[in-house]
Amino acid sequence: MEFVPEKGKHVNGDSSTLILPALSIGNVGQLAVDLLVASTRAERIGYLDTPYVLPCVGNDAYGPVPNGELALPLEAYDSSANAMTLIQQRSPVVKGRMIEFAKNLADYVAASGKKHVVVLSSLDFGRWQRVDMSSGLQTLYLSSTNSDGTDDYCEQLGWKKLQEYKPTQKAWKYLSTLAEGNAIPESILPFEGELEEEEYYYPSLPFAALFSCLKAKGLKVTCLFCYCSEGDNIPDAFHLAEAACKLLDLSPSNFQGNSNDKWVIPLSWKTLYGPPADMSLF
Repeated sequence: MEFVPEKGKHVNGDSSTLILPALSIGNVGQLAVDLLVASTRAERIGYLDTPYVLPCVGNDAYGPVPNGELALPLEAYDSSANAMTLIQQRSPVVKGRMIEFAKNLADYVAASGKKHVVVLSSLDFGRWQRVDMSSGLQTLYLSSTNSDGTDDYCEQLGWKKLQEYKPTQKAWKYLSTLAEGNAIPESILPFEGELEEEEYYYPSLPFAALFSCLKAKGLKVTCLFCYCSEGDNIPDAFHLAEAACKLLDLSPSNFQGNSNDKWVIPLSWKTLYGPPADMSLF
């Protein structure tokens, strides 16, 4: 994976934290990164070139008006005021190449000197085993801090560890071995058709590959999740963006120095669910 800098731009060496999405249902992780980039006025410093992400191109996503600046599949943004870098991914990974993509990304992140990687992702509400909406949207997490995926600070914030992460389970051990590039013992090799079983569902998701490969590089990784369904996922994006701010002890109200306007809505959200309806006919 090659980093191609914008002319006259460079990666801020003081930004030790990286935030990036893991593509999933409703694209909530991507929307949350959009919100963080727009609200922090993060500056695009370049893009990442990789054969493992499908090509795409679009107009400037952040505005305030479209100026013809092209948006690419995998871009890097820097918010020096908040000591963090953000990566936005706008198209999916080539089918069957998620592990290679995650390994390449982990190599780049480790080489760039990042210390903490925050991965934002959504999960399918239809697979939620223990639904409790009494306190509204819930934040779940997965951390590399402890071997069982727990983190004391995340627990203090009132979040619960993703229960489906079971590092001693065959599926997770298989993924971890792939991420580390070690020879796979026969005892954890999946049998024919076994990859389709329920046990392998969560380890097969993009966040799991990113978590395992980044962890294999010795990086601190925190994945933040919310369960959702397809539809209007803007509230879920706000939820994950706010969770990322809590984790990093950032205050959205201070991004622009204006407590009356905490979040800046990205330009691209104006047509997120299609163009506005033509009301002249009514």
